[in-house]
Amino acid sequence: MTGAAAAVRPLISAESVSVSRAGRQVLHGVDLAVGAGEVLCIVGPNGAGKSTLLSALAGSVDLDAGHVALQGDPIERLSTLEQARRRAVLPQDHVVGGSFSCREVVQMARHPWNRTPANADDETAVAEAMAQCDVVDFADRPFATLSGGERARVALARVLAQQTPVLLLDEPTAALDPHFQETVMALVTARAARGDAVVAVVHDLTMAAAYSDTVVVIADGQVVASGPPRTTLTAELLTTTYGLPMTVSLLDDQQVILPHRPPKP
Repeated sequence: MTGAAAAVRPLISAESVSVSRAGRQVLHGVDLAVGAGEVLCIVGPNGAGKSTLLSALAGSVDLDAGHVALQGDPIERLSTLEQARRRAVLPQDHVVGGSFSCREVVQMARHPWNRTPANADDETAVAEAMAQCDVVDFADRPFATLSGGERARVALARVLAQQTPVLLLDEPTAALDPHFQETVMALVTARAARGDAVVAVVHDLTMAAAYSDTVVVIADGQVVASGPPRTTLTAELLTTTYGLPMTVSLLDDQQVILPHRPPKP
């Protein structure tokens, strides 16, 4: 895959990041770095701190300690506008106020480029992103009327249309059927192949193994393992992390990761 490109300066990195929410520390001294051309997947049980880590990388939560750098610059020193020109964020919940159409929702992604030369690319960027996510057919429908899976695809189109070098995706395949899950991860991989850095929170461990260059496993707010999927996503580690027996096997030379289930009687 594309991980070799990550040897250069990271496009986004976290150093000793700790974060508290509602008086409880949810991240403890987390380190990671993602370079150009790299897909990094964050996995771990519910409540482990995955979404909080993504928010920290996005610059949308205050840190108790540590630093986040975006293209080498401390993210807290960048204006909100400059952050939006460098990283695009797909949140876990796809909520848009008002009665905007799907096309209008995707067009919102171009706001950071107002009054810049990149404005000339607005129409092309929106059209390409909508086609990639297969949402052209309901471009004029109100966003609020879409199904959960349709909203997820429109939200991803907005992220792609923003055309930033860093993508931060919180559960990009949630609510999608297998066809669109694979489509989304193929799009993500293609963005990395052109030199972008991608960080994605993923619950499907087999999906993370298939598409990531690096996997970061988080439990109780700490990184318990980090590295290539083959060496990181082991049955022993996952069994301990998730608190139930896990099975890791190879099928057509690809990792398949499932809970261990006793045979039916």
